[in-house]
Formats: sequence, C-alpha cells, structure tokens
Amino acid sequence: MEALYGEDTVRQTDTSRTYYRAYWRLLPLLLICYLVAYLDRVNVGFAKLQMLDALHFDDAIYGLGSGIFFAGYFFFEVPSNLVMRKVGARKWIARIMLTWGVISAAMIFVKTPTMFYVARFLLGAAEAGFAPAIMYLLTLWFPARYRGRAMSIYVMGAPLAFVVGGPISGYILHTFSGSEHLAAWQWLFLIEAIPAVALAFIVLAFLDDDPAHSRWISEEERQNVLAELRAENAGKVDHSSVRAFLSNRKLWEFCGIYFCLIMGLYALGFWMPSLIKRSGVIDPFAIGLYSAVPNIFAAIALYVSNRSADRTGGRRVHFALFMVIGAAGLAASMWFSAGPLVTTACLSVAAAGVYSCIALFWALPTSLFVGASVAAALAFINSVGNIAGFMSPWLVGMLNVMVGHAEVGMYVISAFLVLGGALTMRLPKTLDDR
Repeated sequence: MEALYGEDTVRQTDTSRTYYRAYWRLLPLLLICYLVAYLDRVNVGFAKLQMLDALHFDDAIYGLGSGIFFAGYFFFEVPSNLVMRKVGARKWIARIMLTWGVISAAMIFVKTPTMFYVARFLLGAAEAGFAPAIMYLLTLWFPARYRGRAMSIYVMGAPLAFVVGGPISGYILHTFSGSEHLAAWQWLFLIEAIPAVALAFIVLAFLDDDPAHSRWISEEERQNVLAELRAENAGKVDHSSVRAFLSNRKLWEFCGIYFCLIMGLYALGFWMPSLIKRSGVIDPFAIGLYSAVPNIFAAIALYVSNRSADRTGGRRVHFALFMVIGAAGLAASMWFSAGPLVTTACLSVAAAGVYSCIALFWALPTSLFVGASVAAALAFINSVGNIAGFMSPWLVGMLNVMVGHAEVGMYVISAFLVLGGALTMRLPKTLDDR
C-alpha cells in the first residue's frame, strides 16, 4: 500500500508540473491575444474623445455604435464556436484575429453614423467566438483545481488592455493631433489593429489545441493529464440534443448572471475615459495615464480573488462579493464628484470588483457542462449575456442625452451588478466544490 501511495504521489507531482508548464506555454500568448482583442474592442472609448466632435456625433450615436458590436457577437457566437470544435482552437483563433484586425483598421473610413454602426457590427461578427474558444481550450488543458487560476491569468488581458492601451491611446491622440493625412482618432484605429494581424500568425505557429495533440509533453504526461480530465468530466452534463440543452434551467440562470456582469464591465470599458475627463482631466495622454490606474488594481485583484476561490472552493460567494464591490465603486465614482484623484480611486474599486468577476464566473459553467455542451454553453452564455454589451453603452448614452446627467445611467448599471450577485447565490452550492 505504501508503495502504491508513493506512486500516486509521484504521479500527482509530475502531473502538477505538467500543468505549470502548460501555464507558461499557453497563458502568456493567450493573455496577449485577449489584451489586443479587448483593446480593439474598447479603443473606441478613447477615439470618442476626438471622433465625436470631428464627425458631429452625439453620445446617443456613440452609445448605439459601441453597443451594436455585440449584435454581431450575438448572431455569430454559437456558430463560430461550433466551427471551432471541428477545425481546432489554434486555426480558428488565428482566423478570428486576422479578420478583426483588418476590420478594426477599416474604422478609419467611418464618416457617418450608418458607417459607424456597420463597422462596429462587422467587428463584433469577426470577433465572435474568440473568448469562448479560449475558455473551451482551457477546459481541454486544465482540471477545475487549476482552471480558475488559468482563466484569471488570461482574463487579466482585459484590465491590462487599459494599463498598456490607455497611455498608448492617449499618446497617439496627443501626438497625431493636427496630422495632415489622417485625424488622430484614425491613426488610433490603424496603429492598434496591427498587433491583431501579427498575432494571428504567431497563434498559428505556436498554440496547441489540446494535450492529445501537444508537441512539447511526453507520452506519460499526456496520458496522466487526459486521465485526470476524463475522471473529472464523468460527472458533468453533456446534452443529447439542442432541445435538452436549451431546456436546462441552469444555462439560463448563467445567462442572466453574465448579463448583469457585462452591464458593469462595458459601462467601465466604454465610459471610463469620459468619466475621467468629466472629473477635470482634459489632455488625452493624461486621461490615458489616469485610466491605467484602476486597471492595475483590477489586474491584481483579479488574480488574488481567483486564486482564493480555487483554494477555498467558494466561487459563488467570491463572485457575489466582488459584484457588490464593483457596484459600490461605480456608484461612488458618480456620487463623489471631487476631482480626478477621488474619481480614479472609486473607479479602481469598481474595476477591481468587476474584472475579478469575469474569471470567477466562467469557472462556474465549466464546472457543470462537458463535451459539446461546454463548447455550446460557453458560446451561448457569452452570446446572450453580451446583449448587455449592447444595452450598457446604449443605455448610458441615451440617458446622458435624455436626462442630461451621467449619474442616472451609472446608478442603473450598479443595480444590475447587485442583482447579478444575488442571482449567483441561488446557484447550487455543489458548484463550489468542482
């Protein structure tokens, strides 16, 4: 028995080393890809600082154009992820990055509201399936005890997009102001599209679809990882039909919770530069620097919160707590109108709460579904939930125009975050242990 126990311990240690090697092999590249994706998705928030005046758009046009991105996402998300399962994550992620890079660069040709709407819709259609493809890839590589941390590292690309992209976007707007050939906001779209195109070829060359097709682990390591994943997946749900899939109540509960989270996420993503400008910061480069601060706090909180959830198993409680923290920070940023330092501090609390919840959330449905169901569930939840990506900027922009104050929209967004936290506590406690 001692010998067998010793063999099991050695095997577990070897398998743990394999997972940590997988962290270093996969996650830096995936983090950079998500960073670039998120930057190309929300850099319109920085372009807004000059684009609206140049094109004579108002906040309502901007809010609708920002949000219509998610209409393209909604219609193409599930089909994209089902194709990804057939062709492999490596090829499909590379295809997505190439097409969205080209479309993002084409934003320089926007002149009318209709062109703005069409370009944003096509960008959403091109990027559809990207986030679920990466999350599905992580379910093929990591069991639950490692997956939360893996997701937190990859999702860290979202706040880091502002840490890196905020100052860069502000610098581009500042430096290219007065350019003869293109306006500064056009240079912003063009320059920030280049990394996406370059990364498409890097992904194609270096990413591995799953352990079974990996080129850098031994056969023994491969079998140990696959055996652990098979054992864990044995108790999960794999639906036999589309009807069974869509009739699963938990699926719709996840959609509702994710909708509330996304309402807060894109209120921050699309409006943070404007909120900082509202606090009294005028120079675009300074706005970029200020916007980096909340996202530094968010990146730290994201990793710490998800590591804590992995260790304790209390994913639901962690998620609900950080949703409330995000709501409090966002509401406080509107309540305390006392200059850029106070606004930035409040937005730091909001960003720490909201961004922590992204990876905390995705650890929940991946603990319940398996096989084709997990690929479809990730895409479906992301698709339905991202309707809030349309609703959030549109709602805030509309209220800005109708009421004349940004406070009302942000208070409504804060209420959605609290609601999402409450709905999460209704999920079964068994999800904490998987």
